[in-house]
Amino acid sequence: MVIAAVTGLWSLYARRLEEWNVRAPLVMVLAGIATGLVTPAIAASLDEGVAQHVAEIILAVLLFVDATEVHGGRLFGAEPGMAVRTLLIAMPLSLVAAVWLGGLLLPADLSWAALLVIACALVPIDLAPAESLVRDRLVPARVRDVLNVEGGYNDGIVSPIFAFALILAGTSSPADTPLEALATAVPSAVKAVGCGFAFGLGVAWLMNLAERREWVTGQSRRILVVALPLFTYTATVELGGNGFVAAFVCGIAFRFLRQVAPRKGMKVVAQTPELQLLEDTAALLTVGMWFFLGNVVVMTVREGVGWKVVLYCLGVLTVVRVVPMLLAMIRSSTSVRERLIIGAIGPRGTTSIVFGLLAFNDLPSGELADTALTTMTLTVIASVLIHGPGAVIIGRVSHHELSGNLPSKRT
Repeated sequence: MVIAAVTGLWSLYARRLEEWNVRAPLVMVLAGIATGLVTPAIAASLDEGVAQHVAEIILAVLLFVDATEVHGGRLFGAEPGMAVRTLLIAMPLSLVAAVWLGGLLLPADLSWAALLVIACALVPIDLAPAESLVRDRLVPARVRDVLNVEGGYNDGIVSPIFAFALILAGTSSPADTPLEALATAVPSAVKAVGCGFAFGLGVAWLMNLAERREWVTGQSRRILVVALPLFTYTATVELGGNGFVAAFVCGIAFRFLRQVAPRKGMKVVAQTPELQLLEDTAALLTVGMWFFLGNVVVMTVREGVGWKVVLYCLGVLTVVRVVPMLLAMIRSSTSVRERLIIGAIGPRGTTSIVFGLLAFNDLPSGELADTALTTMTLTVIASVLIHGPGAVIIGRVSHHELSGNLPSKRT
């Protein structure tokens, strides 16, 4: 009832609130905190299997949406070199740095696999808390492009690593060694890639065929695209594959055949109309996750948080992201300021929430599961505050610093 009411009120005043840089994530978190204070029993539902399954479905939809949202008609956007450096160099370095920092600051009895689970939940960025900043024309176009590509692909790339670490550290698998975990994770990932490409290309080809023969309507196309990631995830899981990887690969394959390699005579576009319903559905699903995060905040504060955990979360948002980004961009065409801007704009959001909930449910109960949930909560809340209302400051500073280096017209 509260989610529906707050969502409706936010929708009525969305434009005005966005002018004040107050976006839906912040509104829903505050609503969740208020509800959690009045009804503390909500937090108990975190231990139920239903919450985990709902989170899994939401993540599958988000992974598909992310894979289809990269603009420009290219696999890695308009700046492929920078995007590859960000995804294949900076992100692995950030994971290693997060594991190392966790070993220093988090409880000593956490294994490296558990630290990797936490790192996989906290490193991927989500542009939802800083959407206005990413769309701001004051931020250089190449920076916005790289962030869009990173936000679209990083959670899909991290998913198999997260699954491997969770198999090794969690309770749902008997794997005791990295080799046993790989023996489970690798075949699952291979099946996922095969299913993702098959379903994505197959449905895209059928949609192109149905459009040529005028069998479909605008509404039926939109409904089919909503059903595609749900079917891909559930079918892949039934076949023993990683449903998250499959949903992500399916989005890439679907986007390629529908947008990058369209049928003869079809105009190449950055977004196809049938994606609109799916994007709105994903946005509505994530509203519930932000509300749930507010409930978790109440539970986390009541149980108390140590200063080392707080320091770890702040480190993940700053040093763990900025330093790897600077190293990855060495000898690239980007300036030092552009590298710092890309590192500073690293919001965490729904992906971290879902990974954190999955880790909380699958890791052994006690300090390990509580640490995963606490670090996720603190990191995402800090990101909402920094990259939401604070986004304007980052945008103005980046514009001022970049424009200060440009020669004047007279020069």
